Amino acid sequence: MSIPEKHKKGAKKKFKCAVLTVSTSKFWRRERGESEEEVADLSGKIAKELVARAGHEVVFYDLLPDEEEKIKEGVSSALKSGADFVVTSGGTGLTKSDLTIEVVSRLLEKEMPGFGEIFRLKSYETAGVGTAAVLSRAVAGVVGQKAVFCLPGSPDAVRLALSEIILPEIGHILKHARE
Repeated sequence: MSIPEKHKKGAKKKFKCAVLTVSTSKFWRRERGESEEEVADLSGKIAKELVARAGHEVVFYDLLPDEEEKIKEGVSSALKSGADFVVTSGGTGLTKSDLTIEVVSRLLEKEMPGFGEIFRLKSYETAGVGTAAVLSRAVAGVVGQKAVFCLPGSPDAVRLALSEIILPEIGHILKHARE
Protein backbone atom coordinates (compact mmCIF):
# COMPACT_ATOMS: atom_id res chain seq x y z
CA MET A 1 0.00 0.00 0.00
CA SER A 2 1.44 3.38 -1.01
CA ILE A 3 1.81 6.28 1.44
CA PRO A 4 -1.14 8.23 -0.08
CA GLU A 5 -3.32 5.10 0.15
CA LYS A 6 -2.38 4.68 3.84
CA HIS A 7 -3.25 8.32 4.52
CA LYS A 8 -6.58 8.04 2.72
CA LYS A 9 -7.44 4.84 4.57
CA GLY A 10 -7.47 6.63 7.93
CA ALA A 11 -9.38 9.67 6.68
CA LYS A 12 -12.98 10.49 7.57
CA LYS A 13 -15.39 9.81 4.72
CA LYS A 14 -18.29 12.28 5.03
CA PHE A 15 -17.98 16.05 5.23
CA LYS A 16 -20.01 19.25 5.18
CA CYS A 17 -19.59 21.61 2.23
CA ALA A 18 -20.37 25.24 1.44
CA VAL A 19 -20.93 26.27 -2.19
CA LEU A 20 -20.52 29.88 -3.35
CA THR A 21 -21.14 31.20 -6.84
CA VAL A 22 -19.52 34.52 -7.73
CA SER A 23 -21.43 36.21 -10.55
CA THR A 24 -22.65 39.79 -10.54
CA SER A 25 -25.26 39.17 -13.24
CA LYS A 26 -26.74 36.15 -11.46
CA PHE A 27 -26.59 37.96 -8.09
CA TRP A 28 -28.63 40.90 -9.42
CA ARG A 29 -31.12 38.61 -11.13
CA ARG A 30 -31.73 36.92 -7.77
CA GLU A 31 -31.92 40.31 -6.01
CA ARG A 32 -34.62 41.40 -8.48
CA GLY A 33 -36.68 38.44 -7.34
CA GLU A 34 -36.15 36.10 -10.26
CA SER A 35 -36.72 32.43 -9.52
CA GLU A 36 -33.85 30.00 -9.06
CA GLU A 37 -34.64 28.63 -12.51
CA GLU A 38 -34.49 32.12 -14.07
CA VAL A 39 -31.21 32.93 -12.30
CA ALA A 40 -29.79 29.73 -13.82
CA ASP A 41 -26.80 29.08 -11.55
CA LEU A 42 -25.89 25.87 -13.36
CA SER A 43 -22.38 25.70 -11.87
CA GLY A 44 -23.71 26.05 -8.33
CA LYS A 45 -26.36 23.43 -9.03
CA ILE A 46 -23.75 21.01 -10.42
CA ALA A 47 -21.49 21.58 -7.41
CA LYS A 48 -24.30 20.89 -4.94
CA GLU A 49 -25.43 17.79 -6.83
CA LEU A 50 -21.93 16.29 -7.11
CA VAL A 51 -21.13 16.94 -3.45
CA ALA A 52 -24.42 15.35 -2.33
CA ARG A 53 -24.03 12.42 -4.72
CA ALA A 54 -20.61 11.73 -3.17
CA GLY A 55 -22.32 11.39 0.22
CA HIS A 56 -21.39 14.77 1.67
CA GLU A 57 -23.81 17.40 2.96
CA VAL A 58 -24.18 20.88 1.48
CA VAL A 59 -24.78 23.08 4.54
CA PHE A 60 -24.40 26.53 2.97
CA TYR A 61 -25.01 28.12 -0.42
CA ASP A 62 -24.87 31.71 -1.57
CA LEU A 63 -24.66 33.76 -4.73
CA LEU A 64 -22.26 36.72 -4.56
CA PRO A 65 -21.46 39.69 -6.79
CA ASP A 66 -17.91 40.30 -8.05
CA GLU A 67 -17.19 42.72 -5.21
CA GLU A 68 -14.22 42.36 -2.89
CA GLU A 69 -16.09 42.91 0.39
CA LYS A 70 -19.03 40.70 -0.60
CA ILE A 71 -16.69 37.86 -1.60
CA LYS A 72 -14.74 38.18 1.65
CA GLU A 73 -17.98 38.24 3.69
CA GLY A 74 -19.37 35.28 1.75
CA VAL A 75 -16.28 33.13 2.23
CA SER A 76 -16.13 34.09 5.93
CA SER A 77 -19.81 33.13 6.36
CA ALA A 78 -19.21 29.85 4.54
CA LEU A 79 -16.26 29.06 6.82
CA LYS A 80 -18.41 29.79 9.90
CA SER A 81 -21.35 27.72 8.64
CA GLY A 82 -20.03 24.41 9.91
CA ALA A 83 -18.68 23.45 6.49
CA ASP A 84 -15.47 21.42 6.35
CA PHE A 85 -14.71 22.63 2.84
CA VAL A 86 -15.79 25.51 0.62
CA VAL A 87 -16.14 25.45 -3.16
CA THR A 88 -16.41 28.73 -5.03
CA SER A 89 -17.13 29.04 -8.74
CA GLY A 90 -16.67 32.17 -10.79
CA GLY A 91 -14.68 35.35 -10.59
CA THR A 92 -11.40 33.65 -11.49
CA GLY A 93 -10.83 35.11 -14.96
CA LEU A 94 -8.54 37.88 -16.12
CA THR A 95 -10.96 40.81 -16.28
CA LYS A 96 -10.81 43.68 -13.80
CA SER A 97 -14.02 42.47 -12.17
CA ASP A 98 -12.66 38.95 -11.51
CA LEU A 99 -11.59 39.24 -7.87
CA THR A 100 -12.22 35.84 -6.28
CA ILE A 101 -8.60 34.67 -6.44
CA GLU A 102 -7.21 37.91 -5.01
CA VAL A 103 -9.70 37.96 -2.13
CA VAL A 104 -9.46 34.29 -1.20
CA SER A 105 -5.67 34.12 -1.57
CA ARG A 106 -5.35 36.73 1.18
CA LEU A 107 -7.43 34.51 3.48
CA LEU A 108 -5.47 31.30 2.88
CA GLU A 109 -3.03 30.21 5.57
CA LYS A 110 -1.56 27.49 3.37
CA GLU A 111 -1.91 27.23 -0.38
CA MET A 112 -2.16 23.95 -2.34
CA PRO A 113 -0.44 24.85 -5.62
CA GLY A 114 -0.80 21.27 -6.83
CA PHE A 115 -4.56 21.72 -7.09
CA GLY A 116 -4.31 24.46 -9.71
CA GLU A 117 -1.53 22.62 -11.52
CA ILE A 118 -3.52 19.38 -11.79
CA PHE A 119 -6.71 21.25 -12.69
CA ARG A 120 -4.97 23.03 -15.57
CA LEU A 121 -3.32 19.80 -16.72
CA LYS A 122 -6.62 17.92 -16.74
CA SER A 123 -8.33 20.85 -18.47
CA TYR A 124 -5.62 20.84 -21.13
CA GLU A 125 -5.50 17.07 -21.65
CA THR A 126 -9.02 15.78 -21.15
CA ALA A 127 -11.57 18.58 -21.05
CA GLY A 128 -10.99 19.92 -24.53
CA VAL A 129 -9.77 23.26 -23.23
CA GLY A 130 -6.37 22.92 -24.87
CA THR A 131 -3.89 25.74 -24.46
CA ALA A 132 -6.64 28.04 -23.14
CA ALA A 133 -5.97 26.22 -19.84
CA VAL A 134 -3.26 28.84 -19.23
CA LEU A 135 -6.09 31.32 -18.54
CA SER A 136 -7.30 29.30 -15.54
CA ARG A 137 -6.52 30.75 -12.14
CA ALA A 138 -8.03 27.94 -10.06
CA VAL A 139 -6.52 27.87 -6.56
CA ALA A 140 -7.00 26.00 -3.30
CA GLY A 141 -5.72 26.17 0.21
CA VAL A 142 -6.45 25.89 3.90
CA VAL A 143 -8.04 28.37 6.30
CA GLY A 144 -8.02 27.09 9.86
CA GLN A 145 -8.68 23.40 9.44
CA LYS A 146 -10.92 23.85 6.41
CA ALA A 147 -10.17 23.59 2.70
CA VAL A 148 -11.19 26.26 0.19
CA PHE A 149 -11.28 25.65 -3.57
CA CYS A 150 -11.75 28.45 -6.11
CA LEU A 151 -12.94 27.21 -9.50
CA PRO A 152 -13.74 28.90 -12.79
CA GLY A 153 -17.44 29.53 -13.29
CA SER A 154 -18.01 27.19 -16.22
CA PRO A 155 -20.12 24.11 -15.49
CA ASP A 156 -17.50 21.87 -17.13
CA ALA A 157 -14.75 23.30 -14.90
CA VAL A 158 -16.82 22.71 -11.77
CA ARG A 159 -17.65 19.17 -12.86
CA LEU A 160 -14.00 18.37 -13.66
CA ALA A 161 -12.57 19.83 -10.46
CA LEU A 162 -15.09 18.19 -8.15
CA SER A 163 -15.33 14.80 -9.86
CA GLU A 164 -11.68 14.24 -10.65
CA ILE A 165 -9.74 16.14 -7.99
CA ILE A 166 -11.62 17.52 -4.97
CA LEU A 167 -14.06 14.75 -4.07
CA PRO A 168 -11.56 11.88 -4.50
CA GLU A 169 -9.06 13.71 -2.25
CA ILE A 170 -11.16 15.69 0.24
CA GLY A 171 -10.77 13.22 3.10
CA HIS A 172 -7.01 13.09 2.59
CA ILE A 173 -6.76 16.89 2.36
CA LEU A 174 -8.81 17.52 5.49
CA LYS A 175 -6.99 14.82 7.45
CA HIS A 176 -3.72 16.70 6.91
CA ALA A 177 -5.29 20.14 7.42
CA ARG A 178 -6.43 19.00 10.87
CA GLU A 179 -3.15 17.48 12.03
